[in-house]
Amino acid sequence: MNKEKNTFDYIDVANRVLDIESAAIKNLKGTLNKSFVEACEACGNCKGKIIVMGLGKSGHIADKIAATFASTGTPAFFIHPSEAIHGDLGMIDKEDVVLILSNSGETEEIVSLIPIIKKMGITIIALTGNKKSKLSNEANIHLNVEVKEEACPMNLAPTASTTAALAMGDAIAVALLEKKGFTKEDFAKSHPGGSLGKKLLLSLGDIMHRGDEIPIVYETDKLASGLIEMSEKALGMTAVKNDNNELVGIFTDGDLRRTLENKVDIQNTCMKEVMKKDPYTMSEDTLAYNAVATIQEMKITSLLIVKDKKVIGALNIHDLFRSGVM
Repeated sequence: MNKEKNTFDYIDVANRVLDIESAAIKNLKGTLNKSFVEACEACGNCKGKIIVMGLGKSGHIADKIAATFASTGTPAFFIHPSEAIHGDLGMIDKEDVVLILSNSGETEEIVSLIPIIKKMGITIIALTGNKKSKLSNEANIHLNVEVKEEACPMNLAPTASTTAALAMGDAIAVALLEKKGFTKEDFAKSHPGGSLGKKLLLSLGDIMHRGDEIPIVYETDKLASGLIEMSEKALGMTAVKNDNNELVGIFTDGDLRRTLENKVDIQNTCMKEVMKKDPYTMSEDTLAYNAVATIQEMKITSLLIVKDKKVIGALNIHDLFRSGVM
């Protein structure tokens, strides 16, 4: 038994599966015709939502297609056919478009819904692997996603067929995306918690320390006071302002090391004598992602956010890490 386990070729099986599923997607290119254009135009001109349906494995694919539509600028959601029969049809409006997935095109729960949906005057787009099925014939638009074989050796488990249906759904979604001129910024708005959303939407004003959290002292204050401020606020620096509350300098941990090496008297030395003048600053509407590039380029660890020459915020590299932009 151990010998049999050791000789079983998992990679050979995987290669066969990938070959079959790749062929299934490649063969879809030969099925594209005016029906695909009509399906895209129906979805693109839809004044309501794209309702995507499917049962079993097709239901899982339908759910994913609906999510892809929604995240790329086409309002859509998934409805389970069984739930639709028992009340969820009330979620469908006459201005919607219904996209139905069924490999056989004969699924009872789905076929029973067709007359009701058609009576509402709603456009039905069907994705099936059987162009002679009830669903294919009753739909306003039919897209053929037939496959020659499933990757399952018994030709039973939905594998290549679900892959083909998913790819066709992606093709529609991306075609709509490009037709609309959907941008990275648009994508970020529907993915604010994702990496791209943070890069394109998160500003310094969203993550900076404000008010009493900002380390700041006057230029006439003694260095000892500046060190206390740095220690209490724990941002690795302190801003330095003049009597008009305008930013005139910054004093960092690096400046402190150099000051101590020079044996400066911290009790009698004023901040203006040891601070760096004209520190680099940014505005609160600067994208945090852009601030990361600046910090890395200038090899600094802290930033001051200024408006009308006055400090309104502060942050350090750890704040950028916590925000997820680096």
